[in-house]
Amino acid sequence: MRMLEKDEEEGDIQVSWQDQQNINTFSKHNARFQDLEETYEAKKTEKEYLDDLAMELELADEDEPVRYRIGEAFVSLSLEAAQERIAKTQGELDKEIEALKGQMDEAVEKMDELKKVLYARFGNAINLEKD
Repeated sequence: MRMLEKDEEEGDIQVSWQDQQNINTFSKHNARFQDLEETYEAKKTEKEYLDDLAMELELADEDEPVRYRIGEAFVSLSLEAAQERIAKTQGELDKEIEALKGQMDEAVEKMDELKKVLYARFGNAINLEKD
């Protein structure tokens, strides 16, 4: 958010209790959106790593055991079992990513509604945009 220049300021605008509630609600949705966005990016990166791993396992020798990480320990699994676990984890990540997208879209929708209300009330005296 940026500070307004002196020539952009529009005198003293009275902020009602409802206006303050709207500003607070916008701030909550914005903070939630940022948290969801960070989680989304982390899950997306994890999904990319799993996709790369699945491609690498396709090239692996079927007779050799695969070291699969569970928590902080590594377990030797057959190639088939490791591929099944990765496929299952990929499916779970896809569901989580879709859920995060939905939550992010919902937060953006609510912020857009509040932006309309707040910009209609305050005009250039309020800045709700990211820099």
